[in-house]
Amino acid sequence: MKRIALALVLIAGGAQAAKLPMRLSANPSAVVAAEIAFNRLAQDKGQWTAFRETAAKDAVMFVPDMVSAQAWLKGRKDPPASVKWQPEKVLMSCDGSIGVTTGRWQQPDGTQGYFTTIWRRDDKGRWKWVLDHGDAVAAPPPAPDFIATRLAICPRGMRPPPPPAADVKPVPPPGIGASEDGSLKWTTEVRADKSRRLTISLMNNAAYEEALINDVAAPAS
Repeated sequence: MKRIALALVLIAGGAQAAKLPMRLSANPSAVVAAEIAFNRLAQDKGQWTAFRETAAKDAVMFVPDMVSAQAWLKGRKDPPASVKWQPEKVLMSCDGSIGVTTGRWQQPDGTQGYFTTIWRRDDKGRWKWVLDHGDAVAAPPPAPDFIATRLAICPRGMRPPPPPAADVKPVPPPGIGASEDGSLKWTTEVRADKSRRLTISLMNNAAYEEALINDVAAPAS
């Protein structure tokens, strides 16, 4: 009798869960761990060494122009002491192929700021960053008590977009991309005066919502 009752509870629970929006294989903790390991590597082996070793081949960064990270970092000497940083929030696609971390950084000279890193999981399950962005701030807000998490919410039965035809392989412009299932996407705009904007959008059932916007003013002349 107890087994029957337990089975009914499990069936009822399964039916209720089936009504919830589907979140596939997202694992935000893995992206947070990648960001923390990135910072640790910078302290142990050097700032630009860590950036080189964790960047994807097509990664971009802003200096303040958007540049190929691997080209800009090639042969660059590490500073005597590395910047330090801490993730405070993570965003992730439904399929877990893309994660975004954002938080604060501190330079050895006392300068402070914020960062946003877009991470992509490769075919071997490793996390490589594809975009690094941030800016200095005069006074960052108080540190949160815990790392906030937000996942895309995908309609049940959602499938990733079909792959392009073999003879047509569009390459998105640098600084623009999306997760494999299309549930997280990002765009960057770099203006003539070197001001820029990074926008991260997450799917919320049938619509996209802007989940994170970084606005950076033009450098002082």
